[in-house]
Amino acid sequence: MAPRAYWKGTLRLSLVSCPVALYPATTSAEKTRFHMINRETGNRLKQQMIDSETGDVVESDQKGRGYELRKGKYVEIEPEELEAVQIESNHTIDIESFVPSEEIDERYLNHPYYIAPDGKAAVDAFAVIRDAMKDQDRVALAKIVLTNREHIIAIKPLGKGLLGTTLRFPYELRDEDEFFDDIKSPKITKDMVDLAGHILHTKAAHFDPGKFKDEYETALKALVKRKASGKTIELPEPGERPSNVVNLMDALKQSLKGRGGKKTSAKPHPRRGTGRRQAAKKSTRSTVRHRKAG
Repeated sequence: MAPRAYWKGTLRLSLVSCPVALYPATTSAEKTRFHMINRETGNRLKQQMIDSETGDVVESDQKGRGYELRKGKYVEIEPEELEAVQIESNHTIDIESFVPSEEIDERYLNHPYYIAPDGKAAVDAFAVIRDAMKDQDRVALAKIVLTNREHIIAIKPLGKGLLGTTLRFPYELRDEDEFFDDIKSPKITKDMVDLAGHILHTKAAHFDPGKFKDEYETALKALVKRKASGKTIELPEPGERPSNVVNLMDALKQSLKGRGGKKTSAKPHPRRGTGRRQAAKKSTRSTVRHRKAG
């Protein structure tokens, strides 16, 4: 059964339009989540809203939204007043332009959504818009209102449907210079860069999210299962922090040899044992030959 649509409206390209529905492309349903509980009773705790001045508990029908004009002074905004902020993108995704995908800075990418036609009558127009976008190999930019906020959304074909990704506004991004300006520019030799390049080459691969493993989530589920069965949880010994790299060139060379990369698995003990037994047999045969020769 398909999930409920997150948003419904109209996708429009000039005079061509069709009803569409948006569905969140991601889910956190499989994530392990915890609730706050009372340690004494084991019961779940409920949060309450408290008046910051009087300390009184505020009931649901007393809660409202306010914008802080100055310290401690708010102007209250009613839900109906928010609804009155009507703009066209409230119910329409109006494609405004098409841009090359490589020009979209990845920092602007926010939340992905699947866009599908809403009803059989919408399929033809939807397919025309989708296939035209495939031919042009460009990303459509449009506006959409989600949860009372206007967003820019980037749309591109994905299989039989469309993938829409909301974009952040420039004011939501921090200036990278604040974090990068103090980074020094040390003198790095070409040999070091070449060695690092060789290491990168040995680890070259293709993007395959199927190989992503959430090891922490797996360990978390195992912890909950073990605790629920009444078993004791043994805390691991704190690991030693790795020492600082003394010689960068040596570290690069060792990494290239595999010493600093993935840990190589040790050979199975039976093999080592077999090797010792074979060496012992050879030694025995050699002793016998010496005795015969004597």
